[in-house]
Amino acid sequence: MHLNYFFLKKLSAALEQKLVGFTLATCFSQEKDELVLGFTNGQEDFYIKAILTSGFSSLAFPSDFHRKRQNSVNLFPETVGKTVEKVVQHQHERSFYFELSEGLVLLFKMFGNRSNIVVFQNRVPVNRFHKKFPADFELEPWHMDRNFSVSPADFPLNLKQLQKLIPTLGELPLAYLRENNFEVQSAETQQKTVSELLQKLEDPVYYVIEFESKIRLSLLPLGTEIGRFPDPIEVAQFFAVKYLSTQFYVSNFQAIKQQLEKQKHAAEQILAQVESKQKSLKTDTNFAQTADVIMANLTNIPPRTSEIELYDFYQDRNRIIKLKATETPQKTAERLYKKAKNQQIELKILDEKALRKTEEIIALEEKLAELSQVHDSKSLKNYLKANAFETGKKTTQTESPFREFTTEGFKILVGKSAANNDVLTQKFTHKDDLWLHAKDVSGSHVVVKFQSGKAFPQTVIEKAAKLAAYYSKRKTDSFCPVIYTPKKFVRKPKGAAPGSVIVDRENVILVVPENPFERTF
Repeated sequence: MHLNYFFLKKLSAALEQKLVGFTLATCFSQEKDELVLGFTNGQEDFYIKAILTSGFSSLAFPSDFHRKRQNSVNLFPETVGKTVEKVVQHQHERSFYFELSEGLVLLFKMFGNRSNIVVFQNRVPVNRFHKKFPADFELEPWHMDRNFSVSPADFPLNLKQLQKLIPTLGELPLAYLRENNFEVQSAETQQKTVSELLQKLEDPVYYVIEFESKIRLSLLPLGTEIGRFPDPIEVAQFFAVKYLSTQFYVSNFQAIKQQLEKQKHAAEQILAQVESKQKSLKTDTNFAQTADVIMANLTNIPPRTSEIELYDFYQDRNRIIKLKATETPQKTAERLYKKAKNQQIELKILDEKALRKTEEIIALEEKLAELSQVHDSKSLKNYLKANAFETGKKTTQTESPFREFTTEGFKILVGKSAANNDVLTQKFTHKDDLWLHAKDVSGSHVVVKFQSGKAFPQTVIEKAAKLAAYYSKRKTDSFCPVIYTPKKFVRKPKGAAPGSVIVDRENVILVVPENPFERTF
């Protein structure tokens, strides 16, 4: 009911009693959809913070206010220095206005998600806070009163009919009547009930309640009582703070929980892939043992043999060994020894990756367990700060069309699609930038921006290569070869498919596919 006529009627009356004779000393905005009005009488200051977002509109009254040095803009300059002469509440309407000196009027239109503040001078509209409501310049504060009434002849009636007769009742009074079985009462009892309800609204106690899982300001005892107040200004301030802090907790708690669960699920998937690859490698035929068998039987293998049955002294049985007819058995053995060495390297890399992902999963489980113990906005803010989560307001900077990373002062750009790869390589890359791509598979183009007079550090190249491998079809491989070269050696043939290029000169680096900038645990 914080935007209900019956509450605003009491609030505007309290504001008139408080502010008549005060001067509007400052009027500014430092948060989107918020306007701060600062009044003073020379001895005492009084602030109104108008919160006018599309999702929540309210008036709050902080005891003091510290203006930020940045991102703050003065508004309604024509009202500054003017004195409050009167506060007028519209009859049966969710709006009121301040009459200021020199013919100025400050209209508070509290119409839910269409709330706004409009300035008039000599009955002519001159300014408004939300420019998205041009029709507000057509309002006439002097002709916004409405009249509604209900007579004994209207009874009996249901709640829907009552709402049409008195539309300013609003949701909570109707819920109050519903809880008191209004619709099954006799006509005489209904009339008495409505009379008593209107009397409660005219001489209210101010409650902040939780009703239907939401924080509400109420003039009636409903739901679960959070606080009870004798003054409309005091309850409006408490309600706004309580509502916003609760909204902060609910929205951020869920967002952080989902983020942690998503990270945990991704880590578990990667760990499962790694473990599957480990099992596959460990159950494969041992390349070194096969090479030993071949070397022990060099004299028994005819030239240009592609397959032969030999005694395997490791397994104490004969088995078929495949060879290449185009190479000597000794050369085959050398190739198998090399493959065995690579297999051990791959297993070592997989073991390290499995350990890292296991540690990450444990850390995420600990964070989720810690989060489950957070039950209010204050402890959530401490949790977010302690764990370096970013939940602040979105920046106004234009979002980059590419994935962006920075390391050691070098910017790394990563394409998001085949068409986006073309844009990155052809339009956003200088000839001296370093260009990278996973070898022989489709994937993102990666570019490290050149800095005059600086060579690309090997650590930067390795991180960029890991990104190229990670954002490619070889993302789940144990390691991936990545080509890198200055952009001047990369060209796109006419008519080639999106993302397709030809590389004239290249170097190759072998890396583990991963995003090195996501290692936070």
